[in-house]
Amino acid sequence: VQLQASGGGLVQAGGSLRLSCAASGFTFSRYVMGWFRQAPGKQRELVAAITSGGSTNYADSVKGRFTISRDNAKNTVYLQMNSLKPEDTAVYYCAADYYRGYVRLDDGYDKWGQGTLVTVSS
Repeated sequence: VQLQASGGGLVQAGGSLRLSCAASGFTFSRYVMGWFRQAPGKQRELVAAITSGGSTNYADSVKGRFTISRDNAKNTVYLQMNSLKPEDTAVYYCAADYYRGYVRLDDGYDKWGQGTLVTVSS
């Protein structure tokens, strides 16, 4: 089982980044995919989640700026981040949770990838 995140980097405030997470070793279409982030000194928080059918959930802090999407044929989930702010600076993690009829909003997901660092400069 592997979740390989990529796409992080340094960007100026107002800029954009696109994160990708390639999944392998499990039946991707049966899992809710989520993006989490953890800033220094803060708890890990859900940024966005998406079901196999495309239903999405977003943290209030990113609504209207971030878009989560997935390509079930490519076993990949994306996070398009626009209008980035310094407070978006964090390590971003992708995670997978077996779909049990609901989307969990806590960090009790079944599978986790390594993080990718996003730094937004002011």
